Amino acid sequence: MATLLYNTRPSLRPSRALSVMLADMLREPKAAPAQPTPAFAPATDVLETAEGFELHLALPGVKKEAVNIEFLDGQLVISGDRPNPAAAAKEAAATATEDNANEENKPAVVAPEAPATPKFRRVETNYGSFTRSFRLPETVNVKAISAELTDGILRLVLPFDTEKVTKQHIEIR
Repeated sequence: MATLLYNTRPSLRPSRALSVMLADMLREPKAAPAQPTPAFAPATDVLETAEGFELHLALPGVKKEAVNIEFLDGQLVISGDRPNPAAAAKEAAATATEDNANEENKPAVVAPEAPATPKFRRVETNYGSFTRSFRLPETVNVKAISAELTDGILRLVLPFDTEKVTKQHIEIR
């Protein structure tokens, strides 16, 4: 005797199940926001070498003057600001308008129209202020920490303190 299987739920038929599964896989997991967030945490890589630790922070578009690095109570605190290009364009337009208002006594010159400020349609990068803090072990020589910002990567070198004894074998007499 043969057993007949009948699928009473059409949504689970094999052909439909495959198309639903493909649609779910190709759909974006969440919609990208149309406005940037006011704060973010930059991606960081921590490496350990024979000489010490290295921190690599991804800070594209951030000038070195906008980054602040401090050592407080055993923590290395890195903070700064990545300006939003739309906000910068608005400030530039406002400054240009103020300059034109201050020059009322001068003869009228037809100025070209200022370009419209850009409007975000999709935001995948981060803008705004950022802060990252890292607890440093006592083996790091805080006075010898160095930092360099090149190609959007902030590279901090945290050398080990060679004068501190972290491990020692003691022989029994």
